[in-house]
Amino acid sequence: MLVAAARFISPRVSVGGVRVENSFIPVEGVGETTERRLWREGITHWEAFDPSVVGPTTADRIESFIADARRRLEDGDADYFARSLPSAEQWRLYESFRESACFFDIETTGLESSSSVVTTVSARQGGETTTLVRGRDLTADALSSLFADADVLVTFNGKRFDVPFLEDCFDVSLSDKPHLDLMYPCRRLDLTGGLKTVERELGIDRDRPDISGREAVRLWREYERGDEAALEILVEYNREDVDNLQPLTETVSDRLHRSVVPEDCPL
Repeated sequence: MLVAAARFISPRVSVGGVRVENSFIPVEGVGETTERRLWREGITHWEAFDPSVVGPTTADRIESFIADARRRLEDGDADYFARSLPSAEQWRLYESFRESACFFDIETTGLESSSSVVTTVSARQGGETTTLVRGRDLTADALSSLFADADVLVTFNGKRFDVPFLEDCFDVSLSDKPHLDLMYPCRRLDLTGGLKTVERELGIDRDRPDISGREAVRLWREYERGDEAALEILVEYNREDVDNLQPLTETVSDRLHRSVVPEDCPL
């Protein structure tokens, strides 16, 4: 066993946030203004919908959506909601599918999949973090198993880097899974920069000092020359990236909740 799961300390946040069950914006003709008006009227959940507060056409559309969405949620169909929600509102998936969310991060020897390789992949789901290492257990089959039960993928800059890198280097398909890339909701909250910069701004701590991408490559090269301790450090770093994604997601979800829900709304 390489390492124990990394410790993380997160700021105190309220457990909760807007869920897909609170959402009406997937409905044609319903934007943020209408959704907030519904919330202010006390219609904060599908079950509370009152068709009299909107026009008949919109009411029919909302009722049709609710009937379909209720079945989809019972079936655990995260993909349906990922397709239905606007791209800027994908964060709402988290509270409804948190138990099957998979946080993951990769380490590589470079930025281009055509000339570099994946060295480690760490994924956290159900409170457990698993790490796969190149040359040991990092295979296409192992990756497929790692993500098999994930309804939602959670990364930081994973849409542009981690997912295409894995798909290029292994025979796996991940881009068709619902994906919450935290870099984008963080930008919406004016939290810019890389993962470590955002963590520091939010007060999310790490056990060890930050390791740059160049340092991660150096550690892998030292391991290839026989230094097992270098691999231990690299794996700890990779796992800490993943473990910190969970408190980051909860903090971001809480802040976005506060930004979109009116103060006088009971949601």
